[in-house]
Amino acid sequence: MPVIGFLNSESPNLYAYLVRAFREGLSESGYVEGRNVAIEYRWAEGRYDQLPALVADLIRRQVTVIAANSPAAVLAAKAATTTIPIVFSTGYDPVAAGLVASLSRPGGNLTGVTSLTVEVGPKRVELLHEVVPTATSIALLVNPAAVAMRETVSKDLQAAARKFGLQTHVLHASAVQDLDTVFATVTQLQPGGLVIGSDPFFNSQSKQLAALAIRHAVPTVYQYREFAAAGGLMSYGGSLTGMYHQFGVQTGRILKGEKPADLPVQQATKVELIINMKTAKVLSLTVPITLLGRADEVIE
Repeated sequence: MPVIGFLNSESPNLYAYLVRAFREGLSESGYVEGRNVAIEYRWAEGRYDQLPALVADLIRRQVTVIAANSPAAVLAAKAATTTIPIVFSTGYDPVAAGLVASLSRPGGNLTGVTSLTVEVGPKRVELLHEVVPTATSIALLVNPAAVAMRETVSKDLQAAARKFGLQTHVLHASAVQDLDTVFATVTQLQPGGLVIGSDPFFNSQSKQLAALAIRHAVPTVYQYREFAAAGGLMSYGGSLTGMYHQFGVQTGRILKGEKPADLPVQQATKVELIINMKTAKVLSLTVPITLLGRADEVIE
């Protein structure tokens, strides 16, 4: 029976619904966990420095393929093996990050799925500016532990803010206990809004981030629908469950014998704008009619 080494930088309880989406994608390729494929799960629980040891453990286990689903996990897997196929799911450009030679012909032992998350970060700044046009400053939240994405995310968001004449305050969080400190700082700085950078840790804390944003009365935008559904003001980006579903499909294709070097990276091109009008009312915000008209979903 083939074995998938499933590697994630966060924790299983927060990613349970995404693991389900991954398994559904696998089943589309004809693989069902426990029936004709085994899955070895390795979770770093937010401790990114543990990832190399977790990868080494999977390699000793002689897994058939490594399914790495966070930027730090992908880099750890890539550094550890050039022979075991690696399938990734990521929110940044895998060519620019040096993971693959091209999207159509990856060329090495890596292939996977990428969504438009980091690339549309500047658009989230623009959307926030539309909702709070009188703001003179905004805060940006990034994860300092996410070395692969930290600089790109911070640089792109700051450049977008400058276009609208906005001063930026860059805040850092890499663990749950950091979030209260971040929002206490937001209260002191009183920016016009908050843009949450792309990061798997923030994905796992959608509900907590939404609750804190409402409690501290700061208009906030993030990338995935889960944030807006949990009470966040807005989200703009691809579908997280959709990406994990395709991640499972790609992994299944490798199990069937396709080579990573020849299997094109699947790129999600659809982005969705979700606006939570209940939260807008709580924050006494008037969302422009033109923006509501562009929304894919309005939560009343």
